[in-house]
Amino acid sequence: MQIEVLKSKIHRVKITEANLHYIGSITIDEDLMEAANIIENEKVTVLDIDNGERLDTYVIRGARGSGMICMNGPAARRISVGDTVIVISYCTMDFEAAKKHKPTIIFPKEDNSL
Repeated sequence: MQIEVLKSKIHRVKITEANLHYIGSITIDEDLMEAANIIENEKVTVLDIDNGERLDTYVIRGARGSGMICMNGPAARRISVGDTVIVISYCTMDFEAAKKHKPTIIFPKEDNSL
């Protein structure tokens, strides 16, 4: 049996930019991506603590050390600059392996640095 479990979590980062006219996605500082074990084009769920929005999108690599968390495309209408979000990704694995799995969870500082 295969189940879906938490793979990675960036807990509480601030949205620094919104680009409505971009194709779509969320741009994340490469330092944060690396620390959270998230890769470019990976599917993520973004949870907005300020307004309760939840949406799925994919990740684009942002400038390393920039602290950038940018909502792109239509998501920029649902999640605003200054909002605090949680970014999570999941993986599918065998039930027995999932029992031993430890997700990567990071807790950035208020300025989105590590």
